Amino acid sequence: MKVNKWIGAHLIAAIMLLISVISYGQGQQGVSLDKIIARVDNHYILNSELEDMYNQYKAEGRQAPEKCQLLESLIINKMLLAKAEIDSVTVEDKDVDGELNAKMNYMIQRFGSEKNIVEAYGKSVENLKGELRQQVKEQKIVEKMQRTISGNVKITPAEVRKFFNSIPKDSLPYIPSEVEVGHIVKKGTVTREQKEKLRQQLLDLKARAEKGEDFAMLAQVYSEDLGSAKVGGDLGFAKRGAMVPEFEGAALALKPGEMSGIVESQFGFHLIKLLETRGAEYHARHILLRPDYNKGTDMTSATRALDSLRTLIKSDTLKFAKAALDNSDDKETAESGGLIQDRSTGQSKLTLDASMDPALYFAIDTMKVGDLSMPVSYRLEDGSSAMRILWYKSKSEPHTANLHDDYEKMAQIVLSNKRNNALEEWFKKAQGDVYISIEPEYRNCKVLGLAANADDL
Repeated sequence: MKVNKWIGAHLIAAIMLLISVISYGQGQQGVSLDKIIARVDNHYILNSELEDMYNQYKAEGRQAPEKCQLLESLIINKMLLAKAEIDSVTVEDKDVDGELNAKMNYMIQRFGSEKNIVEAYGKSVENLKGELRQQVKEQKIVEKMQRTISGNVKITPAEVRKFFNSIPKDSLPYIPSEVEVGHIVKKGTVTREQKEKLRQQLLDLKARAEKGEDFAMLAQVYSEDLGSAKVGGDLGFAKRGAMVPEFEGAALALKPGEMSGIVESQFGFHLIKLLETRGAEYHARHILLRPDYNKGTDMTSATRALDSLRTLIKSDTLKFAKAALDNSDDKETAESGGLIQDRSTGQSKLTLDASMDPALYFAIDTMKVGDLSMPVSYRLEDGSSAMRILWYKSKSEPHTANLHDDYEKMAQIVLSNKRNNALEEWFKKAQGDVYISIEPEYRNCKVLGLAANADDL
């Protein structure tokens, strides 16, 4: 069917619904046999995609939306992808790889090991990563299209006041308690014994390569850089400044065909083989071994560093925000002065309820506003063991929404509405560029505000 009417009120919600479950994977049990259920230009929607989204809610114990709503979110996603192709909107591979590696590290942390991931999904890590890579790439293109369409939308204080005043007084929402909490994180130090073990393993691999074994084959078998291992550790051509300094310095000191000594970086321990140089670029392979942060980590230095920072902050010699910016190993929060943010809103105010991270919830339950905790154990998203100190910055009491205390929330609603309108206008203009067809079994769905007429795919 040709789409000639769009309902903007649900567009962003539908897109975010899709993004929130995109990493669910496609290896779950109970998925029905695959078939095409809808098409948007040259993009196809499979039954398995719809089932995966639905099953994700069930797996998390949440009430799943109607499948028609999930189908609509998939169609919106494909619509944005189709228009991105028409408008030549792309994303860089390094950005995709960075987010993919973060997702894989999160999965390893969640499942405990790569072996457990293989057992849960019924496929190799390499195959799973290949599937996730396309999903991550599509997700980033969708996000970029959203920014392209509505990124320049602005709001004014007058618009926020007008929106708030339009809400009937007896319909104002009840705002639960919210808190602001900051933390400073210090990673544990890998023990000397584990470092020596990893160095020796790489020296043994280097000796095998020097005796004639293929470096690429060794990388495929032993390297823990999941992205490059499957292509023999090949990192492709890199411009100067693209790699961490330790890696780049060692690689550029080699002649083509030479192997490096053992190089330590923030990612682990590398054995590097330079293949060739081309102007300001160089082409190398590597074998990476990572420390096991669960087994070989010394927390002594991290605890001491945090104790020292805590003393300086409590004596008002050093501000918490400055200490976090200069010292925290959680770079995401360090940039915001150590304040932990709600990822769904991007705000530092966290709802004090069951949705909060349990470890954080129980930690601040024993603290008062203004308190600075002693160093406590923490686990970063990449699986690294660490210590952290917590600062209980503020707490609001439950209340009926008002413009003084809840201006940011009202502003976010107004901004979201304007972005919805921008998306709706964009879809109206773009409707003639994209063809959508849906299988007969979903003829009763009202996708994008229209009953879905069944077209043959």
